[in-house]
Amino acid sequence: MSISRGVAILGSTGSIGRSTLEVIALHPERFRVVALGANGSWREVVEQARRFRPDTVVLVDPQAAEQARAAIAELALPTRVECGVEALGAAVTAPEVHLVMAAIVGAAGLLPTLAAVRAAKRVLLANKESLVMSGPLLMDEVRRSGAHLIPIDSEHNAIFQCMPAGYLPGAAAAGVNRVILTASGGPFRQTDAAALESVTPEQACAHPKWKMGRKISVDSATLMNKGLEVIEATLLFALPESRVDVVVHPQSVVHSLVEYADGSLLAQLGAPDMRTPIAQALAWPERVVSGVQSLNLGEIARLEFEEPDHDRFPSLRLARDAARAGGTAPAVLNAANEVAVQAFLDRRLNFTGIAAVIDRVLERLGSSPVETLDDVLHADAAARRLAAAFIEPARGAFA
Repeated sequence: MSISRGVAILGSTGSIGRSTLEVIALHPERFRVVALGANGSWREVVEQARRFRPDTVVLVDPQAAEQARAAIAELALPTRVECGVEALGAAVTAPEVHLVMAAIVGAAGLLPTLAAVRAAKRVLLANKESLVMSGPLLMDEVRRSGAHLIPIDSEHNAIFQCMPAGYLPGAAAAGVNRVILTASGGPFRQTDAAALESVTPEQACAHPKWKMGRKISVDSATLMNKGLEVIEATLLFALPESRVDVVVHPQSVVHSLVEYADGSLLAQLGAPDMRTPIAQALAWPERVVSGVQSLNLGEIARLEFEEPDHDRFPSLRLARDAARAGGTAPAVLNAANEVAVQAFLDRRLNFTGIAAVIDRVLERLGSSPVETLDDVLHADAAARRLAAAFIEPARGAFA
């Protein structure tokens, strides 16, 4: 029996955070929740604290932190409430924390993720933007500190599971020729290009296979999610962009594949449920029950694969361009995408305008070398300003 390990969950009120708590609840003898972090959903955090009794709760929003502090005091829970991004970093570096689920959506998760890596924790990376933005800087910190970085995205986790025994992300694996990321194709896989201009946020968030937050659902619909995953894969598995392929697989049963030098293709299959990669990463190198229903191959009957349509979904091409350019280009791509997606969700930009804004921002800012974290943060801020400037005057053209 393994000893109990302390877990900090950044983004505990999001879909990944909630799924992580579901898996932990199945194994109270193996895992203990030490810290919970969220932005402002204080009521849900208080309920999570009531159930799991962590040492610390951190809310980024000051008013939400005050509300949570009062509610936790009323419940007489042995949990202290902290506030702010710096408090998130302090929570994940506590000696009682062994595993950190980094699941804060967007660029906000970068600094606490870096803090966890520098503290040599096992970091379960669900925040793809942290890796896309900081790129080699984050991987250099992983190697320097000796942290274990295990991907939670179903695709990268599948690749990790198909790698040779003992492999950890950050280095090239012997004998691996390429990796193949699978994509569901999203809700608009068969939608005519002309009709994409008028799709609504509700339609974009109605993913056919996965239950996800609104931002990542839109990224899946534009295929930007897959583009960000291409950039991630080049960093996690030390491969050039040309050796990271993407194939559309509507059934979402094969989560990704690894091709070896001898021609063998190894694939990881499973039901489309994030509790599988979460359980794998929590227990690695062991295996534990995840609560996921077994896959019935007879019911699935067949598996289909097709090439992605880069003309209808240009975000994938833009991400590949950024991966090849390197430097600040991935951070610029990510920042412009976050601003454009939020504008779409706010109905200030139409669906096809998302890629158009990203393209214009990348064309204007290009790529600069990255030597420090400040280089990344400055590129991120510049891209956000420029994207916002493009969106407002262009509302008539895009919206």
